[in-house]
Amino acid sequence: MFVYVNSEMVKEEDAKVSVFDHGLVTGDGVFETIAVYQGRPFALLRHLRRLKRSALGLMIQEPDLVEMETAVDLVVSQNKLKEGKVRVTYTAGQAGLSSDRSFKSPSVVVACESCNFGNGTTTKVTVAPWLKNERGALSGLKTISYAENVLALAFAQEKGGSEAIFQNLNGDLCEGTGSNVFVVWNDEIVTPPLSDGPLAGITRELVLEKIGGIERTIPMEIFQSKEVTEVFLTSTTREIQGVVAVDEHQISKGVIGPITLEVSEAFEKLKIESSNL
Repeated sequence: MFVYVNSEMVKEEDAKVSVFDHGLVTGDGVFETIAVYQGRPFALLRHLRRLKRSALGLMIQEPDLVEMETAVDLVVSQNKLKEGKVRVTYTAGQAGLSSDRSFKSPSVVVACESCNFGNGTTTKVTVAPWLKNERGALSGLKTISYAENVLALAFAQEKGGSEAIFQNLNGDLCEGTGSNVFVVWNDEIVTPPLSDGPLAGITRELVLEKIGGIERTIPMEIFQSKEVTEVFLTSTTREIQGVVAVDEHQISKGVIGPITLEVSEAFEKLKIESSNL
């Protein structure tokens, strides 16, 4: 495996960043995970533009998107990756063992691995017992400060789910630990607006822009209502994944819903037409 680290392609065992890197010391950095289909990074420019937005939101030096695009292409080609994912990690760089930043260059790491994609599959989700702060400094930024999500995902797995979903401070649906949430509500495809705190997911964006759906605040109690007939998750690796149960509340009888299936099939076509994204 070859990894891109600070302008160099190196073998995995030689890939190193400083123990004083602010990403390691404080979680001071941002990242993107990009799907690779048939050897081609999917929606790469959308991901890199979001990386830039997240970095600027964290007040980190603006990333060189040309360098990032080149690095992703190098990692995919040198590792002969046909189906899998690439992760771009961009941190504030080397600093001391405190919250203060130095003026040294940011760190860039690009690595890849094969993975299983979830399009057209189903899963169970659990409501996390913790709230997401839609008014916080990191709201809407894809940062590497992921411990909150790791904890919630472990909680969900203990309860038999593969994902946890959060409510925000207002008690409305926010997002999953690594996914966006859509519901079919009175026959409409609905997802929370960004003002309710979810990350502006790339798959979410593509569904809204290319397939269909609206943004609307979704109260958590709606999951106990017959008004919601389907629920699905979107993310780079889950793609379009149907939800059969939220905690103990059954959404469907173990099968993907008809509207979710339509979205899943439409997303498969988008994967083929990736040059038009």
